Amino acid sequence: MIITKAPFRISFAGGGSDLASYYKKYGGAVVSTTIDKYIYLSMHPYFFENGYILKYSKTEQVDGIDKIEHSIIREVFRKYNIKGVDFNSSSDIPSGTGLGSSSAFTCALIQLCNAYTEKYITKEEIAAEACHIEIDVLGGPIGKQDQYACACGGLSFIEFESDGEVIVERLFLPYEGYRKLAKNLMLFYTGKSRSAGTILSEQKKNIDDGKKVENLHKMVKLARLLKKELLNNNIDALGEILHQGWIYKKELAVGISENAIDNYYEIAIKNGAEGGKLLGAGGGGFLLFYVKEENHSRLRRAMSEIKEMPFTFDNKGTSIIYYNRQSLSV
Repeated sequence: MIITKAPFRISFAGGGSDLASYYKKYGGAVVSTTIDKYIYLSMHPYFFENGYILKYSKTEQVDGIDKIEHSIIREVFRKYNIKGVDFNSSSDIPSGTGLGSSSAFTCALIQLCNAYTEKYITKEEIAAEACHIEIDVLGGPIGKQDQYACACGGLSFIEFESDGEVIVERLFLPYEGYRKLAKNLMLFYTGKSRSAGTILSEQKKNIDDGKKVENLHKMVKLARLLKKELLNNNIDALGEILHQGWIYKKELAVGISENAIDNYYEIAIKNGAEGGKLLGAGGGGFLLFYVKEENHSRLRRAMSEIKEMPFTFDNKGTSIIYYNRQSLSV
């Protein structure tokens, strides 16, 4: 039996610049962090050595790799020639909520298959393979930030070079600054989940729209500014940066926001939040706010209609949490 886990991520600034249609022309950059909410995957030999039993949001019992319906499982298993396994998935958070769940799943699965076949792989290699599977093999209209954030973990500034290289720089803050950042962030679940594909596809098409490209330029500048402010221990700068980024992001594609989400955002700003954003591509999921600690109770009362999710930061990224070779032979 082998068990892996990968953390979910929250993105602060620069989202959208990790799409190839943008970074190949201009280069991109984001600031993000992983949190202590995870997807867990486990695998051990199946009684039928050439078959598969797969348990995730549904159960599949098939006798050939081409019959696997879950596209990510199918293609990662194909790459590593995995067969005769009993596979299980569970998660702390529903999918489609803007926290990078699909890429977290892919990263955890790649780590799992490498461990199962007794191979070692670095976190950066996990991220690169996850990008290859999701973008090149499966043709997902997505970017690269989630894979690198979930694989590497921690608070990071991630750059996307025009030649395709990705540079992950861990941001090390003084203890009190790191603590303040963690304390002053609040997450609320809107109750809506969505597929990012439609919104990201439109955003990708809009790269040739001059105003939308200019907005992405501004969002990359915000990511670079946020890196500078955090390293200078000016944690409170995050509030205004989140707010400005949210304004720019809403103009990138139809469907990123809606009246109910805008209403929650306005309520939060009126009740102590200094800035915020809808995480992920848009359309639903989690609202993130920067709120000084003395205003937390006030904001909780104002946002009582929707669920708050307490969290702390994760620093490990994708990892193996249980490994028992003896159980791999039947």
